[in-house]
Amino acid sequence: MTWWEISLYTGTVLYMLALASIIFRMILENRSPVRTLAWIVVLLTIPVAGMVLYFWFGVNYRKIKMFSRKGLGDMKWLQYMSEDQKQLIKKSEFLQRRDSTEVRKLMTLLLNNNKALLTRNNRVDVLQNGEETFPALLDALREAKKFIHLEYYIMAEGRILTEIKEILLAKAAKGVEVRIIYDDVGCWGLSKGFLRELRAAGIQIYPFLPVRFHRGFRKANYRNHRKIAVIDGQVGFVGGLNIADRYADGLPGVGIWRDTHLRVAGEAVTSLQVIFLIDWYFVRQELLLNKEEYMPYSQAEGNAVVQTITSGPDSDWASIQQAYFTLINMAKRYVFISTPYFMPGETTLNALKTAAMSGVDVRILLPHRSDSRLTYWCTRSYVEDLLEAGVKIYWYEKGLNHNKVIIADGIVASVGTANMDLRSFEQNFEVSMIIYDREVVKKLATDFAEDLKASRECLLKDWRFRPKRKRIYESVARLFAPLL
Repeated sequence: MTWWEISLYTGTVLYMLALASIIFRMILENRSPVRTLAWIVVLLTIPVAGMVLYFWFGVNYRKIKMFSRKGLGDMKWLQYMSEDQKQLIKKSEFLQRRDSTEVRKLMTLLLNNNKALLTRNNRVDVLQNGEETFPALLDALREAKKFIHLEYYIMAEGRILTEIKEILLAKAAKGVEVRIIYDDVGCWGLSKGFLRELRAAGIQIYPFLPVRFHRGFRKANYRNHRKIAVIDGQVGFVGGLNIADRYADGLPGVGIWRDTHLRVAGEAVTSLQVIFLIDWYFVRQELLLNKEEYMPYSQAEGNAVVQTITSGPDSDWASIQQAYFTLINMAKRYVFISTPYFMPGETTLNALKTAAMSGVDVRILLPHRSDSRLTYWCTRSYVEDLLEAGVKIYWYEKGLNHNKVIIADGIVASVGTANMDLRSFEQNFEVSMIIYDREVVKKLATDFAEDLKASRECLLKDWRFRPKRKRIYESVARLFAPLL
């Protein structure tokens, strides 16, 4: 054998051993069989490139605990407080209000799977679209006196970001501490000049899990999709809106950007602050959770009970997916869902169909137009099964529906950053607020009803006669659902 033949043979043997090792490890992880088989097909049919794709997008970092909170020793107080609150729930401490006994199971679940503390004395304002969200955020930033903490998936230069930048520069000049976490992939478009200007003013701005081709590129699939703002520990913002002009102006040829954000005051702001400071620890290895000046106690003129939950590769459980599943299962009268991307996985899909077939009014609002062609067709692959089970599907036609809202029975709702897809459930760092307040939930339900007026109901008798080519697009896209 020539040297070339020996090298080729040796390389092939090593590659096959590595391939067998990866497949064996996947099997031992006890993942969903569908997802495991999908990755095995990719590995076997796309030599070398398939292995690269797996290391970028397929490794289950929750299982290997690549992202861990173990360095945060001071977080033990969350464990103690969550245990105390579970006992208080059993004694009905949080359950004095009408209908609240029905959410006991959900409250306990989120204390167990996420240590999501129940907070009281909150005021929650629902903000619709950039039209209401950005003015409220700008006003809060202008009032900052001690610190500003911002964490966003997308920050795109333009009119809105420029206005925010000018406020931050002015505040930093007055001694206000400004910390910003931005997602490295979501903010690839940020110029070096923009970052230099902020840093020169003393603003601490850093990327979350920076992606570089020479190292760390396998983390590209694990993005920080959170949108959080905390000002002085007194007011917080969370929801679906990033910082970019399109969230205020809409998209040409598509229409408005339909989204929901929350402005909160009260104890729930501390929960948002804890999430930000944990992420700050990941980014900078700087522990601020043990400093009283960053954890002020705040109460508001409101009585909303709120749990703020997170999920991501740093979580032991798929907390937000479990919350959605429980919301759907606990509904007795109705569950309304608004989401831009719908690839829920079999567990959530079966929960929706079971609820509808049990007589629950299940309505799902989806975008008529999407900013992602693959997810557009994949979403549509689930529609026929849902319609046959009695789920009502609506296409939002006024613009791009980017809401991430779930409402159940008028007593509980979820608003946050997580879509109803496997990426949000398993791979992205997400955050959501679970709100136990009839007035806030009523407002969200009213907004949902208004969105239905700008939508077209999808009827089974019509859907079954869609063109065959569309069925093919849907079926092909569905094959990628476990990998998206």
